[in-house]
Amino acid sequence: MKILKKSAKLANVLYDVRGPIVDAAKQMEEDGQKIIKLNIGNMAPFGFDAPEEIQQDMIRNLPDSAGYSDSKGIFAARKAVMHYTQQQGIEGVTLDDIYLGNGASELIVMATNALLDDGDELLVPTPDYPLWTAAVSLSGGKPVHYLCEEENGWLPSLSDIRTKITPRTRGIAVINPNNPTGVLYPDELLRGMVAIAREHNLVLLVDEVYDKVLYEDAKHTAMASLSTDVLTLTFNSLSKAYRSCGYRAGWMIVSGPKSDAADYIEGLNMLANLKLGSNVPGQWAIQTALGGYQSIHDLVKPGGRLRRQRDLAYELITAIPGVTCVKPHAALYMFPRLDPAMYPIADDREFFMQVLRETRVMLVQGSGFNYPDNHHFRIVFLPHEDDLREAIHRIAKFLERYRQRTQ
Repeated sequence: MKILKKSAKLANVLYDVRGPIVDAAKQMEEDGQKIIKLNIGNMAPFGFDAPEEIQQDMIRNLPDSAGYSDSKGIFAARKAVMHYTQQQGIEGVTLDDIYLGNGASELIVMATNALLDDGDELLVPTPDYPLWTAAVSLSGGKPVHYLCEEENGWLPSLSDIRTKITPRTRGIAVINPNNPTGVLYPDELLRGMVAIAREHNLVLLVDEVYDKVLYEDAKHTAMASLSTDVLTLTFNSLSKAYRSCGYRAGWMIVSGPKSDAADYIEGLNMLANLKLGSNVPGQWAIQTALGGYQSIHDLVKPGGRLRRQRDLAYELITAIPGVTCVKPHAALYMFPRLDPAMYPIADDREFFMQVLRETRVMLVQGSGFNYPDNHHFRIVFLPHEDDLREAIHRIAKFLERYRQRTQ
């Protein structure tokens, strides 16, 4: 039989959040070893349960969930999302502008497929959540990475964005609050990005999945509330703020000058029809989640579990010689840096594979987030405090041995 090869479209697709290091960790677990997982923002395994009222609403509506829904989603859920956009100050959103999907991820892939022809470019941040780069590549497009500057608190560089725009550029992806850095963008920066999109007639694709996972006095501004004259697609879901990753309930909102984008919206509708509709039981959770008690605030306030674990992880990781980190003000992650003078690393994937094998702690290397050096990694601070302490203690001991070997 002729050797069957994967599609060439997959050549540039990378998703190391669930990549070779994860495969190695699974094998170690099968061999009886216990792994501390700091690699993925999956909340349920760490005891972050979905609110009970969400679970009960899904259960009560399960008898009515066996059939397909409207391809854009059930009325009650879309109405709840519409009301949420009004609370955020996003103008002109109707029910027809809201699409429900199996998490935000499915909708991001749908939006890029509808937008990009072969060779078209989408500006994507570096570091990024790697689904964005993968979705652009799978759509036949070219991901072009604009720089987020660590020395400026991981904020995107507007000047770098401008230099990356070409006649093939179709849009700008924005991740705010940011994964993997945990940074929240100020309004002034968001307005600057809107101005660039307006000047070059680009679409804004805005990932706001962590808009309620905020620490201290951080306040999130919906980018679509600032971009009323620029076509904007906003993505969100129940996965993080409502600890409902497995329910696969997300939404996409189209706002701005929709009349100018009628053909693109026709493409979105075509793709929504092709997938027939998203998981119906998960859709029933959306109205209850958005309209109910916002228990995420209890987790992020002073003394709340997420706040305590963020503070602990930051304190412990920055106490290691040669490790620095911009303190996150949102999301579930931080993106530390290893001083290359103290930690010479030629291949960060191989380095963190070595970390896994020697410490039984699983991390994701910076290149897994399309960041162009070998000296960053992402920490997920979801495990309980005792596990965080143990994991970072093992990392510290590993780095101590590494310094001794290389200096």
